[in-house]
Amino acid sequence: MKRFVTASFFALVLVLLGTRLVSAGGMRQVPNVVAGAQLYDKWFAVLGVQPPQGDMPIWGRQSTNSRSGAETWRCAECHGWDYRGVDGAYATGSHKTGFPSLMIATASLSQEEIIAHLKGANDSQHDFSAYLDDASMQQLAVFLKEGLVDDSKYIDPASLKVIDGDVEHGKSLFDSTCAKCHGADGKKIIFRTEGVDEYLGDVAHRDPYRFLHRTRFGVAGTEMPVGFSLGWTPADGRDVLAYVQSLPEAQTSVEVTGAGEGSTPAPQDVGGPSDNWLSGIFTGILAALGTIGTAILFLFFIVMIGVAVVFVLRRSK
Repeated sequence: MKRFVTASFFALVLVLLGTRLVSAGGMRQVPNVVAGAQLYDKWFAVLGVQPPQGDMPIWGRQSTNSRSGAETWRCAECHGWDYRGVDGAYATGSHKTGFPSLMIATASLSQEEIIAHLKGANDSQHDFSAYLDDASMQQLAVFLKEGLVDDSKYIDPASLKVIDGDVEHGKSLFDSTCAKCHGADGKKIIFRTEGVDEYLGDVAHRDPYRFLHRTRFGVAGTEMPVGFSLGWTPADGRDVLAYVQSLPEAQTSVEVTGAGEGSTPAPQDVGGPSDNWLSGIFTGILAALGTIGTAILFLFFIVMIGVAVVFVLRRSK
């Protein structure tokens, strides 16, 4: 009897350990969070489709952001790269829309309720069901519920510079992960932003929230490393940003006067997702493979638990 109790206790510990490993830490719906974050960035590039014609129906409810067409269909253009909408970096400046903070709006909602909202349950003009399939809706909802990070505590709202960043730690992460493509000085890739050439240092200074979102979750249609999948914490992203803000800039004359104003001109396509259908399919395949890998690992833990229980029971005979 004593051996049976011991075996049962051992099996229970293994079950709890396996559940913890699957549901916590870096394994917690990583593929869905990353895929959802890229959908938030530019969903039509992720899916490899053309954006809808004209402006998003809700766009006409505001008059402060003069952009039109495809840009109006992007979640980030309405709610900001800090996800705080009217309460965040886009409270002022050319990106101002007055649309609500998702940090607040999603806090009390379940994933199912978020999906219902995306399907227009609360507002028929916010219906994306004709454009996003069920899998994409689920990924976006997971990101909005589990992936949002409040980076405002890391960035000074007036200067847009990092607060208390560890530049040396950021340099170490940048050199090992980012420098291969961007160069040690961030000048290897030149970004063309609304007719202006920029280095990575310019992007980090002018639009730090976009920088953090994309270093954390990647950019659809590219092979850029994904900090979230690498186990980077929000503080790691802050440190990388702090270091990149020390790199050379191409546009030293851009005056930063605040979070909203400092993001003008808007970085419409800074390192943006590729618009060709092949890259969208590639991104989808990677997300699917990540999900399959998680499932296989979960089954592996279940099998190992079974083997351990059988072994203990046989030893007790």
